Amino acid sequence: MILYNTTYQMPENDARNFVIWVHEVMLPQVKEFGHMKNGRLSRILSHKEEGTECFALQFEVESTARLHYWFVKQGKQLGEELLKTFDNRVLGFSTMMEVITPDGD
Repeated sequence: MILYNTTYQMPENDARNFVIWVHEVMLPQVKEFGHMKNGRLSRILSHKEEGTECFALQFEVESTARLHYWFVKQGKQLGEELLKTFDNRVLGFSTMMEVITPDGD
């Protein structure tokens, strides 16, 4: 199982609109596409710079191949829509992690 995390940073005055956009636009579209599971948005409380808000958007996906397919078919377009909506006020970086279970799977 792969955990796909994108960390976003933005000015405090954009945070409310960002949260609304994620919940009303991004999460429903990703859920409908079907490759990404258990989408959740969290506020990051540590490492906060004055005047900014940070969020982590996470999804679970079965494999790196499915993640790549999702990114090509939907993820890139959603990133462009985010940029169009918030211009350069929202910055993000993504991390792909492998979930490790006690039995090694």
